[in-house]
Amino acid sequence: MGVIADTHGLLRPEAIAALAGSDLIIHAGDVGDAGILERLRNIAPVHAIRGNIDTAAWADALPLTEAVQVQDFLFYVLHDLRALDLNPRAAGFAAVISGHSHVPCNESRSGVLYFNPGSAGPRRFRLPISLGRIRVQPGAIAGELIQLA
Repeated sequence: MGVIADTHGLLRPEAIAALAGSDLIIHAGDVGDAGILERLRNIAPVHAIRGNIDTAAWADALPLTEAVQVQDFLFYVLHDLRALDLNPRAAGFAAVISGHSHVPCNESRSGVLYFNPGSAGPRRFRLPISLGRIRVQPGAIAGELIQLA
């Protein structure tokens, strides 16, 4: 499964190449342009949520959060981790996927994977340009961060 966030209207060729072969793509918000989602759908089915910059009419159809089931695992997707208002483990989530900070994160806390692919869009400050993959296998998930530039 490919995970991308904070494209801010820019879908780099390197991102398309890194997501090739994905069976599912999650976009954790700040898409920036509806065309980004169309291009991602050419690779695989897409689950996308709305980020704080997604204010145009096309983005009204995007939810603020989404629960995505992949095999036996449930993923909670939101844009800004600071808005998390539930206990993911108690709610049955195996992972929380977020964006917003542009800071990549792949860590487990109390048995829950917290995954932020970083930003795949325009560079901000000295933060890396990145996205990620989450490998789903029977009984286990594992995140991988991928630097693009």
